[in-house]
Amino acid sequence: MDNPKKILICGIVSVVIIGVIASTNTILDRFTSNNGLAIQSNLQRAVNSNSDLSSSSIEQFKNQFCGVDSSLNSNNYVTEYKLPHTCEMPLGITVDNQAGKIWYVSTKEGTLGSYNLITKRFDKEISIPIWKVRKNPIDFSNVWSVKVNPIGGSVWFTDEKQNAIWKYSKSVGFDMYKVPDSSSVFGTTSPMSLGFDSRGNVYFVGMHSPVLWFGNSTLMKNNTSNGITKIPMPVNNFKGIDSKQISIGSMTLDNRRNVIWISLSALESEGEILCYNITSRTFDTFILPEQLSLPVGLAVDDNGNLWATDHGTSIFYMLNIKNHNITMFATSKASPRIYGLNDSSTLPGDANTLPYWMQKDAIDGSLWFNEHQGNKIARFNPVNNILYEYWIPTQNKLWGDCPPTSKTCGIANILQFSTGNGGQIWFTELSENKIGSIASTVYNNNSNSHHQLPFSVSTTPQELTINRGRSVEIKVNVSTSSSFPPSSTINMVSSGTFSPTGDLGNSTGVFSEQSFPLEPSHSKNVYFIFTPARDLGIDINAWFRERCNNYYEGNKTTYFLIYINA
Repeated sequence: MDNPKKILICGIVSVVIIGVIASTNTILDRFTSNNGLAIQSNLQRAVNSNSDLSSSSIEQFKNQFCGVDSSLNSNNYVTEYKLPHTCEMPLGITVDNQAGKIWYVSTKEGTLGSYNLITKRFDKEISIPIWKVRKNPIDFSNVWSVKVNPIGGSVWFTDEKQNAIWKYSKSVGFDMYKVPDSSSVFGTTSPMSLGFDSRGNVYFVGMHSPVLWFGNSTLMKNNTSNGITKIPMPVNNFKGIDSKQISIGSMTLDNRRNVIWISLSALESEGEILCYNITSRTFDTFILPEQLSLPVGLAVDDNGNLWATDHGTSIFYMLNIKNHNITMFATSKASPRIYGLNDSSTLPGDANTLPYWMQKDAIDGSLWFNEHQGNKIARFNPVNNILYEYWIPTQNKLWGDCPPTSKTCGIANILQFSTGNGGQIWFTELSENKIGSIASTVYNNNSNSHHQLPFSVSTTPQELTINRGRSVEIKVNVSTSSSFPPSSTINMVSSGTFSPTGDLGNSTGVFSEQSFPLEPSHSKNVYFIFTPARDLGIDINAWFRERCNNYYEGNKTTYFLIYINA
């Protein structure tokens, strides 16, 4: 008899028409090759060069990065806000619940800005004292991380080009802390992710340096490296790989368990997760399967399990801290609108959504992440395995592989976001000169009915075991609320972890009805007939034993998602 395959069915709740989906050292280094973005080589040279300041280069830069023709696009769920000045290129952002502000940094002009949640207006932006790229019209300094220190409420942020991190407090102003190291290849270590322990001390990592940095807040002094300690990361598994190809993704602190998680990779060939025990000052290394070689975003759930995104595919996953099992999940497939297409039948073979950064929600423990190439922000509930994806209603054709005749195409470059206690998510659009927010649509006890999702989806069974080559029928129930738009059409689409893009691979899945109209306050059952491929999956236990020399063992549970458009 064929070996059975364990399948767990997850739901994706999505409404597209009415607006909810329930998907050098510059930023260009993270936007090339695998994601299919069409960036002109001459623009890359312009951004990476301090000497090419021709008028054509400046004009190209403005068109690509400044949101020159960008307009505000909002709906019941997503609201966009134009920044006070031109070409700010916002990246890092954070919600300051205590002060009632949204903080962001202009990577181009070097200003710290804030949006006041009480007055609903932008405050006056504050100029950062030293920001050398201000003088170059085609340069900027990535600020990947902006955070509020819970001890004292100061605002901290990273500074790529000046190889530093900054602190701002209203009483003192700005302090710059220099990283006491540099990259032999890139110059800067490219600080990009930071966090705080329970005493207000800071930990941070840089993209181009396999080091965890610890900053003792009582010893750190302005314009120096005082109080900053180097904690080298173990990179033995990267032997033989050029050091310039090793990249740090991000880090997250678990103060409850006194550990720090770090993601790192080497040019899509090797991916690892490190766990640093602050008490014992030791590292544990978790080597990832080959299909998960680009880990970036990290978050720890209420049970202490680690969640991560893979920025080279459409996959996000959980690492169980007790048994080291890896469970993979897929986003919905990339929307054809990103490529200027009418349907998904002609999507490029590498049409990945590229899940990027990740945060845990402080209210209900759900996990938020942005889909960089998918042009969405997603929320995943690990309790009921439902994924909500919010389509961002802005697209920029200059950031996409777009046919000349396409009217809508490309992405908005949603690169960072932050969760707030009020149930809102705030995000930046780097190339559109905007920030945006997603309303509290998913908290039944904290949302206005105006923002409630207009329908729900459930599946029966939720988990099953299928013999390879056999078929199974899965019931999918779609129920609408009274606010559901009359006579809207439901379109059924499936995605899974069987391939990097969310395709079912050699497995097959057919809905009993591919599309159908549905009225408010109604429900309908459709059936999904799924046949797994005979070669589905790999022996992860054997893979880990061979690769890790019995350091630990892991299993993989394959998930597939039912994606519903309305």
